[in-house]
Amino acid sequence: QVQLVESGGGLVQPGGSLRLSCAASGIIFSIYNMNWYRQAPGKQRELVAGITIDDNTNYADSVKGRFTISRDNAKSAVYLQMNSLKPEDTAVYYCNSVLHYAKTFTSWGQGTQVTVSS
Repeated sequence: QVQLVESGGGLVQPGGSLRLSCAASGIIFSIYNMNWYRQAPGKQRELVAGITIDDNTNYADSVKGRFTISRDNAKSAVYLQMNSLKPEDTAVYYCNSVLHYAKTFTSWGQGTQVTVSS
């Protein structure tokens, strides 16, 4: 019943920008912390950015200053604005939800591919 659907991925040149969206359903969105993870071939899945129910944010060092996570509780959506993209940002990006008050309650989207290449 819980569903997270990512969109906005695609092919972009180095230095370009993309905006990823994640639409959530089946949860009371406002009480979930939301995260973006990514996984590149041959690498472990890593946390890219997170935003709490209080709008506190955190970022991986590799994307700090380039990526911005935001949420819109009225739309049950979380976004990842990605600027100054680098080839090493190429990965499948996943939306993740974590119930703030019981953090074993988690859900994952199916991912959206981001490819940064010239």
